[in-house]
Amino acid sequence: MKEKREKQKIIITVFLIAGLILLAKTAQLQIFDSSFVDRARRATLDKEDIYPSRGLIYDRNEKLLVINEPVFELRATYNKIDPEMDTSFFCKLLEIDKNQFLERINKNWSSPRFHKSIPFVFMARLSPEIYGRFQEHEHSFPGFSSVIKKVRTYPYKNTAHALGYLGETTERDLRNNPEDYNLGDYIGKTGVERTFEENLRGEKGVKYLIKDNLGREVSSFEKGRLDSSAVAGQDLTLSIDIDLQAYGELLMQNKRGSVVAIEPSTGEILSMISAPIYNPDVFVLNSDRTKRYVELLSDTINKPFLDRSLTAKYPPGSIFKPVLSLIGLQEGAIWKNKSMTCNGYYQYKGFRYGCHDHPYPYNISVAIEHSCNAYFFQLVRDIIEIKGWTKPGEGLDIMNSHLKDFGMGAQLGLDHTNENKGFIPSSAYYDNLYKKEVNGWKSTYVMSIGIGQGELELTTVQMANLAAIIANRGKYYIPHIVKKISGGSISDRFLLEKKVRIDDKHFTPVIDGMERAINTGTGGYAAVPGIRICGKTGTSQNPHGKDHSVFFAFAPRENPKIAIAVYVENAGFGGSVAAPIAGLMIEKYLNKEIAGNRKWIEDNMVSKVLLEPIEKIEQ
Repeated sequence: MKEKREKQKIIITVFLIAGLILLAKTAQLQIFDSSFVDRARRATLDKEDIYPSRGLIYDRNEKLLVINEPVFELRATYNKIDPEMDTSFFCKLLEIDKNQFLERINKNWSSPRFHKSIPFVFMARLSPEIYGRFQEHEHSFPGFSSVIKKVRTYPYKNTAHALGYLGETTERDLRNNPEDYNLGDYIGKTGVERTFEENLRGEKGVKYLIKDNLGREVSSFEKGRLDSSAVAGQDLTLSIDIDLQAYGELLMQNKRGSVVAIEPSTGEILSMISAPIYNPDVFVLNSDRTKRYVELLSDTINKPFLDRSLTAKYPPGSIFKPVLSLIGLQEGAIWKNKSMTCNGYYQYKGFRYGCHDHPYPYNISVAIEHSCNAYFFQLVRDIIEIKGWTKPGEGLDIMNSHLKDFGMGAQLGLDHTNENKGFIPSSAYYDNLYKKEVNGWKSTYVMSIGIGQGELELTTVQMANLAAIIANRGKYYIPHIVKKISGGSISDRFLLEKKVRIDDKHFTPVIDGMERAINTGTGGYAAVPGIRICGKTGTSQNPHGKDHSVFFAFAPRENPKIAIAVYVENAGFGGSVAAPIAGLMIEKYLNKEIAGNRKWIEDNMVSKVLLEPIEKIEQ
């Protein structure tokens, strides 16, 4: 009897242990291990992304520059497509043929960009008619889903380089931001669209739907408890004045070069033009996008996609002379009433360096007024030799330390993409360049820097910033293009005042010379009656063709409202093209219109064609 009870206990124990094991496994499957729940959900649920409206972009006067337009897109998930689907009817609905269907559905599955279980774009930019027709039959085609998205359109056909454009996400984008983007999403590629991508893109929402075995929507999952709404992106207000921008682009049509205008008191960029100019509509996501993009990209002579305002670097020519004057005055290499002889050239030993015919430069203001090369060849030598003839490196490095204060030789730190730092040759650079010279290099080897030539290179935005610094008598703010962010603020670094190491008293003779340059000197075509403009012309030598026309200025002299730099490639003397363009833009900004007796200058600049003769490209 006792033996029988023992057997019963063993049997009961075995059943209890087995029951506990089954119970534990059930708990694991249903409570602790969510993978099985997720697997079941994926079989019955459809997760639908809700795309937010991208932030709008305004100019400084609240004129709308970039808006969103709804577009219809069809996506496909390869593993969910019914192999027995009615392909003929499907193609008829979408107005495509069988070959187009196969081309769109068969992706390079070995590429990490595509996965058979992840949705990809099957067709972009469906017409409203096709979209509506397909929606009626969408339930008949499991694996396909229609989506409403927003793309950029442009009320004004200007500012393409500054605004930038959107493009499809790349493998790198998806790898770096797996939570924010899916295959086929659009992301800022250049310009403001790229720099402020995180502000503009907003946050996606999500909607979980229960569908039947035919892919038809039955209801929302758990009454929408897990759903979330999309959050629209932040709007941007740019510092750009679209009227000034459009006018500058009109003046720069059929030319190569750039224009940058800055408000000196804030560092806000009023205009940023790169020419040749193209219509931002080239990047609107439609069927013509690829064709138009390739046409512009294939223009290897004029390179319209190159942002010459920020990326191209140029010898500044004679607009460098006012900055050199300030450094010479500060370091005691010269004084404001120092005179120098100019016989139409500067001579050193057997070499003659040309200058043009002009009145005697009896002080630094007159030298700037008439852009005397001889004066500034000697001045740069005096600065470089400040520690002695045999120690040019020390003098050059002193000069360069000031140039860096002025924002030269380094990126200014704009809130924009692709800013070039330009180039300032250092003593180390020349030590290496002339390392075979027994006694080393001397000031006479590099004195072309004195007239803004040689190895010295600046960007147009750096030139405009130099004008702003002189306008402010040594103070400036980092140039920036975004003025305001809705629900946020611009970086504090754009609100921090910077100061160069030049005493205030030294600016007066330099500014006097710049005002004289407009009134009685080389920059007469920039003069505007009633506005005190201070500027400087430059002619940048070009060993490969016609010289470049350069000009920078600010106005009015007291309480300046605009500082501007204009660089026109292969346009010759700075006073003939760059100066009148700058004068017209200053007049347009300050007076809002061009005086009738100056319309002939406007007509002349608008009609001037300086591009290389190439096949016309549609804009």
